[in-house]
Amino acid sequence: MGNKFREEFVDSTVEEKRLKENRNHEKYWYRWGPYLSERSWATVREDYSYNGDAWSHFPFEHANARVFRWGEDGLFGVSDNKQFVCTNVALWNGKDCRLKERLFGLTNSQGNHGEDVKELYYYLDNTPTHSYMKALYKYPFKKAFPYEQIIEENGKRGFNDKEFEIYEIDGLYQEKETGDSPYFDVFYEMAKGDDNPDDLNFRLTIYNRSKKDSGELYVSPQIFFRNTWAWQGNKEKPILKRDDKATNLVHVAHEKYGHRQIVFQPSPGLFTENSDEQSDVDDIDPSLLFTENEPNLVKLFDNEKNPSEFCKDAFEEYLVNGKEDAVNPDNEGTKACAVYHFKNVPPGEYVTVRYKFTNDFESSIFHTDDSAVIDEDKFDTTFDNRAEEADNFYWRITPLPISDELKKIQRQAFAGLLWTKQFYNLTFDAWYNGDSSIKPSPPPNRANGRNKNWKHLYIEDILSMPDKWEYPFFASWDTAFHCIPFAMIDPDFAKRQLDLLTREWYMHPNGQIPAYEWNFNDVNPPVHAWAVFRVYKTERNLFGREDRVFLERVFQKLLLNFTWWVNRKDSDGNNVFEGGFLGLDNIGIFNRSEPLPTGGKLEQADSTGWMAFFCLQMLNIALELAKENPVYEDIASKFFEHFILISDSMSFEYLIDNTGESCQKIIKQNLWNERDQFYYDAISWGGPNREQIPVRSLVGLIPLYAAMTLEPKLLDQFPSFKKRVNWFIDNRPEIVDRNIASMTKRGVGERMLLSLVNEDRLKAILSRMLDETEFLSPYGIRSLSKYHEEHPFEMNVHGEQYIVKYLPGESDSGMFGGNSNWRGPIWFATSFLIIESLQRFYLYYGSEFKVECPTGSGDYLNLAEVAEELGCRMIHLFVPDENGERAINYGEYATFLSTDEHFKDLIPFYEYFDGDTGRGLGASHQCGWTALVAKWISDVGVSCVRLPRTARSSSNAASRGSTPFPEESNTNRIRRMARRKSAKSLINFTAAVLDLTEEEKQQYRIGAANSGLTPQTSGTSNKREEEIDEDLDNKSILDSKNPHKSESKIISSLKSKMRKFKFGEKDASEERESELT
Repeated sequence: MGNKFREEFVDSTVEEKRLKENRNHEKYWYRWGPYLSERSWATVREDYSYNGDAWSHFPFEHANARVFRWGEDGLFGVSDNKQFVCTNVALWNGKDCRLKERLFGLTNSQGNHGEDVKELYYYLDNTPTHSYMKALYKYPFKKAFPYEQIIEENGKRGFNDKEFEIYEIDGLYQEKETGDSPYFDVFYEMAKGDDNPDDLNFRLTIYNRSKKDSGELYVSPQIFFRNTWAWQGNKEKPILKRDDKATNLVHVAHEKYGHRQIVFQPSPGLFTENSDEQSDVDDIDPSLLFTENEPNLVKLFDNEKNPSEFCKDAFEEYLVNGKEDAVNPDNEGTKACAVYHFKNVPPGEYVTVRYKFTNDFESSIFHTDDSAVIDEDKFDTTFDNRAEEADNFYWRITPLPISDELKKIQRQAFAGLLWTKQFYNLTFDAWYNGDSSIKPSPPPNRANGRNKNWKHLYIEDILSMPDKWEYPFFASWDTAFHCIPFAMIDPDFAKRQLDLLTREWYMHPNGQIPAYEWNFNDVNPPVHAWAVFRVYKTERNLFGREDRVFLERVFQKLLLNFTWWVNRKDSDGNNVFEGGFLGLDNIGIFNRSEPLPTGGKLEQADSTGWMAFFCLQMLNIALELAKENPVYEDIASKFFEHFILISDSMSFEYLIDNTGESCQKIIKQNLWNERDQFYYDAISWGGPNREQIPVRSLVGLIPLYAAMTLEPKLLDQFPSFKKRVNWFIDNRPEIVDRNIASMTKRGVGERMLLSLVNEDRLKAILSRMLDETEFLSPYGIRSLSKYHEEHPFEMNVHGEQYIVKYLPGESDSGMFGGNSNWRGPIWFATSFLIIESLQRFYLYYGSEFKVECPTGSGDYLNLAEVAEELGCRMIHLFVPDENGERAINYGEYATFLSTDEHFKDLIPFYEYFDGDTGRGLGASHQCGWTALVAKWISDVGVSCVRLPRTARSSSNAASRGSTPFPEESNTNRIRRMARRKSAKSLINFTAAVLDLTEEEKQQYRIGAANSGLTPQTSGTSNKREEEIDEDLDNKSILDSKNPHKSESKIISSLKSKMRKFKFGEKDASEERESELT
C-alpha cells in the first residue's frame, strides 16, 4: 500500500479527532466512561476482616445496603474518572425479592469451579472516548430471578461436573414446552454531545421477547455520589435536589463539577390495540425518589441507629417491600432515581426511556409549567450520529474485506475491551490502618499481613480489568496483553496503562511490579517490556506517531524491574530462574508458589524462558533508543550478553570435578531432556542433585518465545554494539559454539538469530506442538499435552500422591481457587506469543524451512504459514460452523445459544477454552486478553477463508492425495486458500503481525524465497497502487464546522478507493492487505 493511502487513513474520522483533542488536552473526552465495577462486594479492597476472607466479609446480600469504601458497582455503570458522580440502571419485574441494581454471581466457595457471575449480559459497542456505548442485559419477567436455586444447584456439583448455568432453568429465558422467551432484552446506550464531552445522553430500549405473554417492568435509572465524606471527616457533602417546579429534573451539585442537571424524559406510552396515533396514549411519567448513600447498619448488623435516616437501600425498600417512608420526602439526598412503571408490556413490543445529564442545561433542557423536556428528535439524532461515527472508526481500523461475521466478532471484542475499564482505588495506608474518622480500626496484622510491604501504593486511576465481575482488579501480565488490541484503537490509553504500572506509586522501590490485589507479591511473567515495544511499534505503523519519550521513560523503570528479577529469582546466580506460579496457576505437579514438599528448589524452564524473552525485548528497545542516543548501545550490549548466558544455562550446567589431581569442568544437560526432546522443570537439591519433572506442558513451549533476528544493516548502524557482539563471538567460543543461539550461522538475508533453540530443537518441539495427539487442538495450542490423558504423571511424596493429568475443561481441584485450569485448555495470551515467535523464526529460516502441520498429515508448511494456521484455528473458536453453532457454546445448549434469533449474534469472550471442544470456560467476560482475537482478525481475517471451523487435520491427509488443484472439491479448494501466499506476501503478513516499519520490511524482503504456492506480485498490482497514490494528492480533512457530515464523505471516498484493490485475485498483491493491517 502506498504511503499516501496510509496517511489518508490517519485522523480521517471524528472519533480520531476526539482522541487528538484529548491527547492535546483541548477537551477531556476520557472524563466520563463505563468506570463502575460490576462487583465491588467481596473484593480485597473492601475486606476488613481478621482472617482475610473477602468473600464472607462483604457478601452480595450486603451490597444493596452497605456503603463501599473504595469504589462503586452497578448495572450499566457510568461515572467520571474519579467516580465522584455515578449512574447506573435498576430493574424490577414485580416478582424478584430484590431490586436488580447489580449483577449476581457465586462466591469462590459457592461455585464448583470458584467464583462465577450468573447473569446474561453482553457488550455490544464502545468507542475509545466512550462517545458511544451500547450493552445488553437479559432480564426474565415471568419468573422471579432464581438467586437461591443457582446457589443450591451449583452446591450439588463437584470439581468434575460442569457448572450450572442460568439459561438451563426452564421458563426463565426459554420455555421447553412452548419455545417461548419470557424475558426482556434491555438495550443500554450512552452518547456524548457533538462537541461537549460533559453532555451525556442515555437511552434504554427494552423489548419483550415473549410471543404470548405480557410483562410488568419497573425501570429505574439512578444517579448518586460515591461516599467520600464518611472517610474524609469534614469534607463538603455533595447534594442532589429535585427542581422546585419541574418534577422530572434533578440539580446535581458537587464541589468538583459545580452545578449540573439531569432530566428524565417522559417515556412514550404503549400503542393500544386500536390506536394509530401515539398521541392517543398517555406518556409514562417518571417518579423521582431520593435517599442517602449511607449504610443501613440497623438492618445489617442490628445497630441501634443508622448514620442517616435515609439509607442506600431505600429504593429497594420502597419498590419491592412497599416502605414509602424509606425515601426522603424533601426530595434531596446523595442518591436519586427516576422510576418508570410499565404495567403491561405486550408480547413483541418495546418501551423507551431517555434521560440526559449535562453541564449545558441552559441550551438543551427546556421548561414547561411542571416539567423539563428535551428535543427528542435532536436527542435521537445524536445517537444516530455517534453510532455512524463508531461504524466509520472501526471500518478505518480494519478496512479489509473480511466477512461480516469476523467484523462482528472483532467489533464486540473491542467493545468488551472498552467496557471493562474501571476506576480502581486503593490507598494502602488508609486500607491497612483504617480511616481516622472510622472506629474501631481494622484488626492488626489482618489477613496475615496481606500486602503489608506495599506501603507506597496510592492508586486512583482508570485501569483495564481482566473481567469487571470475576476479576475486578488489575493483574499486571493481563494488562500487558490488553494493551495490544488497545493499541489498535487507542494507543494513548495503552501507553498510559503500561506507564502506570512502572510509576513509583505502583512499582515497589525494589523494582517489582505489583501482581494483583490478592497478593501483590506474587510473580507474573515479565511481559511488560514486550508490550511496551509492541504498543510503540503499533502506534508508529497505524497512526504515524513515534512516542520515544514514552519508550525511554518506561524502559528506565524496566531496568529496575529486570534487576529485581535477577536479584530475587536467580538465587544462585547461575542464570536459571525460579519464579513461582508465573500466572500458570495449576500447571505444575506442585503448587509453584509454595515450598516444595520434596525440599530443594524448583528450577523453571518457563521462568528461565521468560527471562530470556525479557532480555531480548530490552535489547530491542535499547537498540531503538540507540538510534538517537548512542549511550543505549552499551545497554544493548549488556542485554545481548545476558541473553547468551541465560541461553547457555538453559541447557547446560557447569560442575567442577575436583576428585582427581586437577580440577575439570564438566558440562551436563540442564532443563533440556535429550531423550524426550523437550524442556522440563527440575527440582534441584544443590550440586549435581537434580531431577527433571517430565510433564509436557506449556512450560516446555515458553522457551520458543525468546527469539530475535539481527539484521546486518542494523549491526552496521551501531558500531559499538557490533564490536561487542564480535568480541563475544571471538573470545567466548566455548559458549558460542555450544550455544543454541544461532550466532555464527547466518540465515536468510545474512541475518543472525538470537534464540534459545537451535534448528534441531525447534523442529523437535514443533513436532510435539503440532501433533493433534499432543498440543495441537482444532482451536489452538493446549496448555498440557493430550499425551497425559492416558499417561498421567504421578509422584508420591511422604505418602501423599501428586498427579498431573490432561484436563481439557475445568480444573479438578481447588488450587488457586479452582477457577482456572492450565492442564489442557487453550489460553489466548500464551498462544499469541507462540504465534508471534513463529513469525520471528520465519524471518531467519525463510520459506524453505518447513515442518509437518499437523504432525502426521503429510502437509509441510513454513513457519509463517504455521502461524497463520494457528491464528485461524483460534479465530474459529468464535465462528459458527456449518450448523450455525459456535465452538465457545459447545454443549447441551449450543444450538439455543448459537441459533436463537436473540442470542446467535451475542459473543462472550471467555477466559480460556476447552482443549478438545473449544467450549468457553472461566470468566465469561474476559474481554482483556481474549480480545487479542481482534488483532488476529485484522492480521489473518482476509486469508482465513476456510469453511466454518475447518482445520487442517492429519486425518484428512490421505483424502487430499495429489489431486491437481483445478479438480479438487470446493471444500479442499477453500481449505487451501488459507495458505496460498507468495514469499513476499508472507513477509508482509509477518510484518503486520510484528508491526515492522517499511524500512524493516524492505530489509526482510532481501533474500526471501518464493514459497511455490502462488506467483509473486504482478505488474498490474503495482500499477494499480501507483494510480491510487496519484488519486490521493489532495488529502481530505475533517471540516471542523460539521465533522460528522465531512467524515461521512471521507469514509465513503476511502471505501470507494479500497474497492479498487482486487483482493484474492491472482494478479493482486497480498502485500496490500497486510500493510493496511
